[in-house]
Amino acid sequence: MPEFLSPLLVAASAEGIIFLCFGVALAGLVRGFAGFGTALIYLPFAGQVLTPFEALTTLIIMDLIGPVPLIPQMWRASHPRDVLRLVGGMALTLPLGLYILSLIAPEIFRYLISGTTLVLLVLLISEVRYPGELKKHMIWMAGGMGGFLAGVAGIPGPPVILLYMASQHTVSVVRANIFLYLLLTDILMLGVLWLYGELIPTAIWIGLVIAPVYMLANVVGAAIFRPEYERSYRVLAYIVIGGAAVSGLPVWD
Repeated sequence: MPEFLSPLLVAASAEGIIFLCFGVALAGLVRGFAGFGTALIYLPFAGQVLTPFEALTTLIIMDLIGPVPLIPQMWRASHPRDVLRLVGGMALTLPLGLYILSLIAPEIFRYLISGTTLVLLVLLISEVRYPGELKKHMIWMAGGMGGFLAGVAGIPGPPVILLYMASQHTVSVVRANIFLYLLLTDILMLGVLWLYGELIPTAIWIGLVIAPVYMLANVVGAAIFRPEYERSYRVLAYIVIGGAAVSGLPVWD
């Protein structure tokens, strides 16, 4: 087994790699057909075999590579100005979240991931709706909240997902905006982790190893996406996200 995989092998042996790839495949499928869900599904798995900053690094690396084939399609369907507002808000609060993450224990990291994910899931299932047009300040605020959660728990999506799922936008626009926001968030997180000295080389290698699994799952998920079956996709995504969140709780250790 390659030397760069030693941190993962120490944590969970060969079974840990299989376990991680299973989480990656699930995350990629949901990301492909829903446009979101990678961190919500992957991090509860990764948090059980990697340290918080290792888990974040592998997430960022694979999430930068895996969705590449879908970028042109998502760009055409998106509202680029709104995506930039989301990323602008996220950039303001991301460093604070990462600083707090450096102070907390790995178990707290896992509780934050699973707890935030389950709260989001309840709100999504309740089908909260916002009847008006999304205002610019609302988009900035959602991005800012996402940036803080990206730093402290590695999950930038919940506030943005909730805002757009509650909006009057079509499913294609919602999917594309969230997809591009999460992709740009990964780029910024990579830079901030490097500045903080928390970009772990061995975790980069692990991210590169699991990225092909994630890329293939993204392509398969996008291929099975049909707008007319939006509700069915949401239900499936909710089941997968909820299962990952519950399985990631430290109480099962």
